[in-house]
Amino acid sequence: MTGNGGLPTGLVRQYVELLADVSRSGRQLRRPELEGLRQLGEHSAEAGQGLREVVAQCLGATRAQWQALPGIAGATTLGELRRAGEAVLAATDASLAALGEGHERAQRLAVRQEESLRREFIDDLLYGRSDPGLLAERAERFGLRLAGAHAVAVAVGEEPYGDVHPVVRRVERELVGRFGERDVLLASKDGRLLCVAPDSERAVLDFFTQLVLGPGVGYRPARRVAVGRRHSGAGGVVRSYEEALGALDFADRLALPAVLLRAEELLVFPVLMRDRAAIADLVRSVLGPLGGARGGAGALLETIAVQAEAGYVNAEAARRLGVSVRTLSYRLARIKSLTGYDLSDPLHRYTLETAAMGARLLGWPQQPL
Repeated sequence: MTGNGGLPTGLVRQYVELLADVSRSGRQLRRPELEGLRQLGEHSAEAGQGLREVVAQCLGATRAQWQALPGIAGATTLGELRRAGEAVLAATDASLAALGEGHERAQRLAVRQEESLRREFIDDLLYGRSDPGLLAERAERFGLRLAGAHAVAVAVGEEPYGDVHPVVRRVERELVGRFGERDVLLASKDGRLLCVAPDSERAVLDFFTQLVLGPGVGYRPARRVAVGRRHSGAGGVVRSYEEALGALDFADRLALPAVLLRAEELLVFPVLMRDRAAIADLVRSVLGPLGGARGGAGALLETIAVQAEAGYVNAEAARRLGVSVRTLSYRLARIKSLTGYDLSDPLHRYTLETAAMGARLLGWPQQPL
């Protein structure tokens, strides 16, 4: 049973009786009494009452009972009335402080519990460790409906992203400001920032990418963003997330210059790595002889990669390598003489490019095959 606008009737009565005793004795509140008030604040928060509402109810009870408090009603002199009034006001002040502490304590606990549940849900969602039906039910609590197709974008920065990182807060604020509370999930995971959005809200991921790559003055932009393909269901989120992570990994291993990666544009790399033994054999057979060059295979392997990136324009490739065109021509001739493959021949060019790409993926020649 409740009274006084929501506080339990017994607790309101207990609060008023406490003020009555203080008005008679002039004493301060005791530790057990303050702890009881803190518990009242906790119970109020758990019942969904705001702190302002709780304070208003207590002050209302104080005003309503002021004239009837024994120390106030029974005062025969102005000094007695002043002492009783000061004691009641001090007790009211201490009571409200204790109520506030309890209320805040309950809210902090609720926030921690909610964050723990959210973290657990995100882990289960991204690693596929829960029953799909149960996961879909839990997803609705966090504003995500898994019935349709979703895609995941993952951003990596120069420093790890955490929940309280300023860029995370800015991105969250801007996304909510533009799109509202839609079927979108923003979270940090393993130092990365990720955004899950349904296929019907493609603009969300585009805007997310713009925000993290250009967060504005005072914020450090992301180093790279990868977007996985769209897949259906809870398992689709996992697959899209893994594709985005894979794209980031391939970009780092290949030292790709792009800051925005789309998984569908990088599908050749998982295909190459699907048969690691075959790609290692290709690298060993085609590029192995480069190890006999003075200084090792590194410079010649870089020349193959940069030539491809420059569209086989010698002047541009030399500029990117920081060498003269004459030095570049010498390297190309050396590659041909050592491997037997000529970069001017289309089929040879494709073989060398593929082998060079495989070498970078495998970390050769730094790592033995």
